[in-house]
Amino acid sequence: MITCYLRYTLDPYKLKEFEHYSKLWIPLIEKFGGTYHGCFLPSEGPNNIAVTLFSFPSLAEYEQYRKKSFKDADCQAAFQYANDTRCFLSYERSFMRPVFKA
Repeated sequence: MITCYLRYTLDPYKLKEFEHYSKLWIPLIEKFGGTYHGCFLPSEGPNNIAVTLFSFPSLAEYEQYRKKSFKDADCQAAFQYANDTRCFLSYERSFMRPVFKA
């Protein structure tokens, strides 16, 4: 299993728009076989950082999701919403391997 960690730098005046954008991705990630663990919005501390976590069974399956997302109409609509609203300024993507109980 591979978990994608996305760290967003937000426009703090567009948190409502970013929350909507995040919610758009929940069914889309699940549609392509991923597990959405959540988006974590600012509360205490910096007001312009959010984190999203989701997993796929393997890096290969994540890569297939990425390829398919560029052709999927609903994914393209989500990308366009982010572009239109400019609800985040940048993001960093990292991959991690979860550790579970033995």
